[in-house]
Amino acid sequence: MSARSFLRPLRSAAAASSSTRPRPTTHAVQRQAAYTATRPGASCAQRAYSQQTPSEPGQDPKLNPSHQTSSGERDRATVGVFTPTAAALFVLTGAGLFFYFRSEKEKLLEQRRKEREDQVVGRPQVGGPFNLTSHKGEPFTDKDLLGKWSLIYFGFTNCPDICPEELDKMSEAVNKLDAEYGPIVQPIFISVDPVRDTVPQVSRYVADFHPRLLGLTGDYATLKATCKAYRVYFSTPPDASATDDYLVDHSIFFYFMDPHGRFVDAFGKASSVEDVVSRVRKEVSRWEHETGRTV
Repeated sequence: MSARSFLRPLRSAAAASSSTRPRPTTHAVQRQAAYTATRPGASCAQRAYSQQTPSEPGQDPKLNPSHQTSSGERDRATVGVFTPTAAALFVLTGAGLFFYFRSEKEKLLEQRRKEREDQVVGRPQVGGPFNLTSHKGEPFTDKDLLGKWSLIYFGFTNCPDICPEELDKMSEAVNKLDAEYGPIVQPIFISVDPVRDTVPQVSRYVADFHPRLLGLTGDYATLKATCKAYRVYFSTPPDASATDDYLVDHSIFFYFMDPHGRFVDAFGKASSVEDVVSRVRKEVSRWEHETGRTV
């Protein structure tokens, strides 16, 4: 049998099988096209899926870039800008600020310490112990000055003009300070004319000025020692009598003393009321800053 004769039956069988297979009708093709048209993303999804790189056998899907998630991006979003570099800069900046402010504080404290030393070193030796009698007839010593600021004026009751003017100025300054701080400043008048300025005379004299003005007097030796301690010059004759007619030349200052009885400043005739108030206010403010109180 020839090869052509052998293949002829096989071709006949294949043709018969093809003729017997059902073909899709025209209506079926139209329905399939309409269904596909209602799913616009289907073809895209199919194409995207077909384009994915399949994992190799035995490979972890997590190691495949196509299967990685955005967990790294979420971690970075959670941490924000606080990276190790930022943390190091933050720590270094904080440490730098700490040492800077500590250094500035030490410098300020050192400056204040030097200012206090300068005040002590440059402070004139004005003031000292004394034992006098007040215009009320009571003993009064330098210890009674402690605990208050004081303004001390040396003069005499028979002074025609300068003493009253200076005591008026001192009284006005004390009034202003009383209104601001209360009675923390004690005004004091000390006589340099012991013969004529008796206790009753001094009592009458101080009544013409500030109501808290304290008048002090004593014998010649005691007043001389007091004036020497305060560096006050006066020219009262040691052998003068109460009936003699004389004037007393003396220093025209009133002294500003702190609550420890130490000299702070002196105000002369050229000083105004505002000069006195401003200087006292400045010293009280400094004292309050250092001690937490005004006296």
